[in-house]
Amino acid sequence: MIIKSIKIDQTHCIKIMRKKIVAGNWKMNKTLQEGILLAQTVNQKVKEANAPEVTVILGTPFIHLTEVNRCIDTPQIAVAAQNCATETSGAYTGEVSAAMIASTGSQYVILGHSERRSYYGETDETLVKKVERALEN
Repeated sequence: MIIKSIKIDQTHCIKIMRKKIVAGNWKMNKTLQEGILLAQTVNQKVKEANAPEVTVILGTPFIHLTEVNRCIDTPQIAVAAQNCATETSGAYTGEVSAAMIASTGSQYVILGHSERRSYYGETDETLVKKVERALEN
């Protein structure tokens, strides 16, 4: 843990503990089988490192979420989706809702990435909708 002290006044100080996070985003790489193998390897390395103060987050493609969650057996590793839809459900072919992501066991989602903004024209308004959906789940 990283502990930071913040002085409030002459006699009071609060300590803020921050957990270290190491995150990797696979982008549009790895077949499902390659992704599972990578997740298993990371899982084993994290267990061997024995560093409980660190959380590792694996940002996988959508098709990997369920299987990667199944092969992780340490609480130090969490799985993240790389995006989520602005809507909760409906006729949005190809989109994946925050509820669908949560149903895979994934705890995180990457939102506001520069690639989504530059390649797909996502705006601050789009990001706000996605954050709202993520927080609902």
